[in-house]
Amino acid sequence: MAGGNERSMKTLKEVWKRAENSLCADCRKPDPDWASSTLGVFICLSCSGIHRNIPSISKVKSLKMDYWDDAQVQFLAKHGNAVTKAIYEAHIPIYYYQPTYNDCQVLREQWIRAKYERKEFTEPGKQLPYSDGVKEGILWKRGRDNGQFLPRKFLLSEREGCLKYFTKQDAKEPKINVKIDVINATFQPEKIGNPNGLQITYLKDNKTRNIFVYHESGKEVVDWFNAIRSVQFHYLKVAFPIASDNEIKNRLTRNFLKEGYMEKTGPKQREAFKKRWFTLDHRRLMYFKDPLDAFAKGEVFVGSGENGYSVQKGLPSGTQGNFSWHYGITIVTPDREYLFTCETETDQLEWIRAFTSVINQAMTPQEYASKCLDVVFS
Repeated sequence: MAGGNERSMKTLKEVWKRAENSLCADCRKPDPDWASSTLGVFICLSCSGIHRNIPSISKVKSLKMDYWDDAQVQFLAKHGNAVTKAIYEAHIPIYYYQPTYNDCQVLREQWIRAKYERKEFTEPGKQLPYSDGVKEGILWKRGRDNGQFLPRKFLLSEREGCLKYFTKQDAKEPKINVKIDVINATFQPEKIGNPNGLQITYLKDNKTRNIFVYHESGKEVVDWFNAIRSVQFHYLKVAFPIASDNEIKNRLTRNFLKEGYMEKTGPKQREAFKKRWFTLDHRRLMYFKDPLDAFAKGEVFVGSGENGYSVQKGLPSGTQGNFSWHYGITIVTPDREYLFTCETETDQLEWIRAFTSVINQAMTPQEYASKCLDVVFS
């Protein structure tokens, strides 16, 4: 920490060490070592880069390397994360997704801009672009067959409880009409190849269908994301009137537990192992030939340990199928064993950790009804 008088530096260190300032004010990453001299918040290096892009609102400095004068130190001392959050996060809608340091850039940037630049959460009852119960606009959607992204009109309606999209602007009938309670949405910038890429999934005939979209505006695509969460929240409030707000919040959009390539073999366990893209979405393990496939080639239900499900490191002795990757995983179900191989030991351990987290959870009545998925994985 360079420069400054000894008394100010001592005060700065004391403020920095307060428990309220031990996590980044924006993404909750531990041990932030940057701060905004105009907002009075302690932030991490990654969030400081976003703040630097809105210089009219926030001036950021390193707590370790930059000089802090007496006035700036006193400003930090009077504010800090708790005081500033009480102002800028006073009225966040329960359904609004608050990203963490594990989330992608567009989510974190729009969260920071929503708080400090647009001041969306400072007043009660403020009209927000994702709180109307209806949203209509253009998203660039990936074609199922040709892989091209083309503009498509989307319509989200709380009154109808659905999301629709139309192949033409003036089309009267939608290409799809999906009930809001079977929709999930998760940001996938790397998979889609666009920083604002959003993957929308829904259940059709008890099978998962993927739609990949993006918008050139980060704000617009995040508004769509939170609009979906808003409509879902109000739909579920009606469907489950005795559930608490937090219980309903936990049933809104979710990130996948794990994705990546593994090799798999067939039910006879003598076939050659084939490389496939796998997605673990809570109790649904799906595999695809390509990460951007519209439909999974197969799905398997991953139940709980008390119902006969387990995950084991390695493959059963005598496994005959040819495989090029040597870090095996065996999923045991009441009906059969599923065999996979991973390219690295790190991948193997991460997948085992993800499967274990699901298997250790008790099953809900709704999840019991989904057990029929076992038969579609081959």
